[in-house]
Amino acid sequence: MSFLTALLRHPYLLAGMGGAIGSIGRIGMTDLVSKWLGNGFPFGTVMVNVTGAILMGLLAGYGESEPGKLIFAPGARTFLMIGVLGGYTTFSSFSLQTFLLIEQGNLMGAFLNVLLSVLLCVLGIWLGFSVIRAF
Repeated sequence: MSFLTALLRHPYLLAGMGGAIGSIGRIGMTDLVSKWLGNGFPFGTVMVNVTGAILMGLLAGYGESEPGKLIFAPGARTFLMIGVLGGYTTFSSFSLQTFLLIEQGNLMGAFLNVLLSVLLCVLGIWLGFSVIRAF
């Protein structure tokens, strides 16, 4: 096994490379949504988390040969699900934005951010699994 092959099997490196890609994608999606909907509400973060949940559901659903038994190689799983989607989704940003909405006295905005993010992300996981299981 070559040095490069061995290196690419290292889970920390795989997660780090995937995280860099996911982080770039997060910035791109947030900018795109902000240009479309403005910056008055963190819709970019909501969209990142929802699309990340859908992608996680697709990958997790595709990655199982039967419920609970994964067919992805551990390295691919680490790269895609922990790395790319871990770098892409933004729970820490979501938490900060919710806190700032509360601190600004915008309790309805904070509630809406929590409701949309949690509900839509769980639905996104369901959607991803459902699409994959339909095939």
